[in-house]
Amino acid sequence: MKTPYSITRHKSFATAMLLTLLIASLPANGFGQTVKEFFKVNCTSCHKLGGGRLIGPDLKNVLERKDRAWLTEFIMNPKAKIDAGDEYALKLQKEANGIIMITVPIDRKRAEELLDLIEAESKLETSEFAGTTAPLIPFTDSDVAHGVELFTGATRLKSGAPPCLSCHSTNGSGAAMGGNLGPNLTQVSERLMGREALTAWLSAPPTATMQSVFKPHPLETDEIHALVALFDKTAKSAPESGGIVLWMGVIFYGLGGTLVVLMAFGGFWSGRFRAVRRPMVNSAKLKSTKNKTGKLGGKS
Repeated sequence: MKTPYSITRHKSFATAMLLTLLIASLPANGFGQTVKEFFKVNCTSCHKLGGGRLIGPDLKNVLERKDRAWLTEFIMNPKAKIDAGDEYALKLQKEANGIIMITVPIDRKRAEELLDLIEAESKLETSEFAGTTAPLIPFTDSDVAHGVELFTGATRLKSGAPPCLSCHSTNGSGAAMGGNLGPNLTQVSERLMGREALTAWLSAPPTATMQSVFKPHPLETDEIHALVALFDKTAKSAPESGGIVLWMGVIFYGLGGTLVVLMAFGGFWSGRFRAVRRPMVNSAKLKSTKNKTGKLGGKS
């Protein structure tokens, strides 16, 4: 018995979708990556090895600060440690300005490999993951203007990646509108504790969503510099309540627009109601007059 074509087609489509999702998940799971490649993609945006603190602590000699079993569990599921009220995990979260380490879906073997790498690199005089200090060149108005162009898409990113505006919004500096798929980036420089950490984050975004977009389309050094200049400007010029003010404006104008529409519909339907009701009232009056006239005539 032959399988109907429609069923075969649906099975082929389902198989293709499954393969697509599997392939999309490979970078995050570390399949096919060496441990060094995995560390570079997933860890260097928040950590250095011997170069000082970024968003998270410097990992040099971390095995001297905490035992391997605890570190393995924390790498695999940092949020679980925090939710469980682990004292050291909560301390790390506080030092990271409240930011929780991203949970990357990896197995115990890969977590152990990461600790082996950190231990080996910690013994070197200078690790290749020590990082570089972001140049403290003062940002110029031209840098900020270029950042706005990149954020909004007025100037395309060289790699062909979509502009920030596709998913994010920010207040001030000419880029006040944007998408709502990602968080508002007005205060991102402060949240990530400075331009060096933000530069590292943009160089290798650690979230699965941003990796899927920017791993094949990485940002150029000059583009990162311009975007960091923009976010540095917005963090300093726009208050934290900027988003609240924006939403209050949206609500205010939305209610105003709703009232205008209701008034317009009220006038329209009121006119139609009168147009229908007036002939009915006139007809009723005419009948009433005729009845009265008939009654009076009968009496005479």
